[in-house]
Amino acid sequence: MQYHWLNKSDNKDLIIFFGGWSFDYKPFEYLDCGNNDVLMFYDYTDLKFSLDEILGNKVYEKVRLIAWSMGVFVAFYLKDELPKLADALAINGTPYPIDDERGIPHRTFDLTLQYAEIGLKDKFYKNVFSNEAFLIRYLKTPVERSVDSRVIELESLNEFIKGTNQTYDNEFYQRAIVGIKDKIIPTKNQLNCWGNIAIRLDCGHFPFYNFESWEDILECR
Repeated sequence: MQYHWLNKSDNKDLIIFFGGWSFDYKPFEYLDCGNNDVLMFYDYTDLKFSLDEILGNKVYEKVRLIAWSMGVFVAFYLKDELPKLADALAINGTPYPIDDERGIPHRTFDLTLQYAEIGLKDKFYKNVFSNEAFLIRYLKTPVERSVDSRVIELESLNEFIKGTNQTYDNEFYQRAIVGIKDKIIPTKNQLNCWGNIAIRLDCGHFPFYNFESWEDILECR
């Protein structure tokens, strides 16, 4: 797993962001961090994680979590390694990433894995965004990781997820943003998972261009 400080200015509050598969920090640099330090995790080729080593002696007054897509699963898996959270928001993801009723259907995931290299060069990112304007905006600041690294990440996640029997307790995340135009994780499956904490948003799988700041995202109700 890799990390990147989107903002590190010795603020009192910290936002931890777990990104989605195949992404890095580049598409998120535009978001205003306000009076928050913002720490992003991405590339889940392995799930080695030590927040204490990253933070050192720094103690934050308030820590909030935003997890997106595959990051929703990863953040919940690593929940015991996280500090006490003042808020935890899931976005277009579930703790059951490969699941016919609550995540990506098995057949869809298997096809994505089988054709990952081809998809990453063409169709995948077209499906991530809800409209052409958002795709064009993304292409101005795309991820910098190689296609090979993103394929390896998905292969590793596949092995890890299928070897993990994780049950969600319905208490870790307080709210979940669900895109009604999500082409990656079916909206219906997300709603099946989240029930009454779901917030329906008119967006595709990548909702971030609907917001100007991390605070805007956390204030979404």
